[in-house]
Amino acid sequence: MTTTEPRVLATDAALEFIAEIRRDHPDILFHQSGGCCDGSSPMCYPADDYIVGDNDVKLGEIGGVPVYISASQFEVWKHTQLIIDVVPGRGGMFSLDNGRERRFLTRSRLFGGGEACPLAATATATSAGA
Repeated sequence: MTTTEPRVLATDAALEFIAEIRRDHPDILFHQSGGCCDGSSPMCYPADDYIVGDNDVKLGEIGGVPVYISASQFEVWKHTQLIIDVVPGRGGMFSLDNGRERRFLTRSRLFGGGEACPLAATATATSAGA
């Protein structure tokens, strides 16, 4: 039997941290960094400060907040479930978790064992309902 697993999840600690940030910035979004320095850091931005591009893929939502990744990075990670967590430290320079002495971190696990991936590899932010 095939089950459908979400492409992105959040730990309880991440959901609590999202709620904290949303008290200061009610409308936010995440974009999974593809940079060399913060490659495992999902960047958290005010939604009106970040322009989601035609080549960004919406993975889903966590805590009511959309999570995007670039299409080229999605191609590499399309068989992977992302799990957004929180660890001690400083967030990325422009990320809303910066200066809070905690930061978001992306953990992952490969899909397997008959799971169906609910998002087609060709879905973009535009076609995914962003």
